[in-house]
Amino acid sequence: MKTMRFATLAALSLLGLASPAAAQTAPYRLLHTISVGGEGGWDYLYVDPAGERLYVSHGTQTEVVDLKTRKLLGTVPNTPGVHGIAVVPSAGRGYITCGRSNACVAFDLKTLQGVETIPTGPKPDAILYDTYSQRVFAFSNAGGKSTVLDAATGKVLGTAELGGDVEEPATDGKGHIFVNIEDKSEVIEFDAKSLNVLHRYPLAPGAEPTGLAYDPKNNRLFSACANEKLVVTDSRTGKQVAVLPIGKGADGATFDPSTGNIVTSNGEGTLTVIHQDTPAKYTVVATIATARGARTLAQDPTTHHLFTCTADLGPAPAATTANPRPRPSIVPGTFRVLEFGR
Repeated sequence: MKTMRFATLAALSLLGLASPAAAQTAPYRLLHTISVGGEGGWDYLYVDPAGERLYVSHGTQTEVVDLKTRKLLGTVPNTPGVHGIAVVPSAGRGYITCGRSNACVAFDLKTLQGVETIPTGPKPDAILYDTYSQRVFAFSNAGGKSTVLDAATGKVLGTAELGGDVEEPATDGKGHIFVNIEDKSEVIEFDAKSLNVLHRYPLAPGAEPTGLAYDPKNNRLFSACANEKLVVTDSRTGKQVAVLPIGKGADGATFDPSTGNIVTSNGEGTLTVIHQDTPAKYTVVATIATARGARTLAQDPTTHHLFTCTADLGPAPAATTANPRPRPSIVPGTFRVLEFGR
């Protein structure tokens, strides 16, 4: 997902629910703060409901949180530049993209130790396990590729040529994969078996889409864009259904079919909650405070809780010719997970 862009994002004061309707459709509140500590940046979170675990990317390792106790269970080591995590319970293994080494690390779910390192395309970022095809897709944020793996063995089965800077994916569970293309401001559909691109749908006026969520019942794609817009697309026709305002620095999106809520996580320090009134009508119902830098998001499909993560930020180093826009420093020991629910 997007790298941290905090220099232009100001911390916000606490914002309440937007209306009485919001209290019925989106009564999310902070339930727990899970202290993780350590150093380094962060990206994706991943909920494994079967294992009751939360996997959190963190610097050069992946933190594993027990969702029963909300305690740190362990870490998957040696995942430099970690971005995405996918778990395959039937195979007893998981997969982690490592942007710094252009590789995907397969690890054992019991021991949390790496079992093999698989070369991928450049800058692997998002990753998806598709149960229909029994494949794992490791998406490159540079080069427009997806390295396709056999979920059970890690064997490379092929490469999907997608074109552009690939961001977050989603699956319809029927052999079709959707993914945002950041630099082209489009969402595409490709076949999980043949790997052929089937459709390209423009997202303008949305620009630089990152987070993606999907409603399989109503065939709706929800693309969270960098220019503070959520674009709703009909996945069958490519027709835009709605464009909604969201917060600054969005990098994650979820959809909860039990509530009809779409939620984006915004690096400015908010969640934007949008309600699906009908498949053709959407309403922003709440803006909920999180913390500055909490820009990625995962949802537990069993409890319907939302998870995001951040750390305290210090001053940015002085700008240089090589790095004219340095990021703020990260205060060691302050990395934490925020859990929201009803």
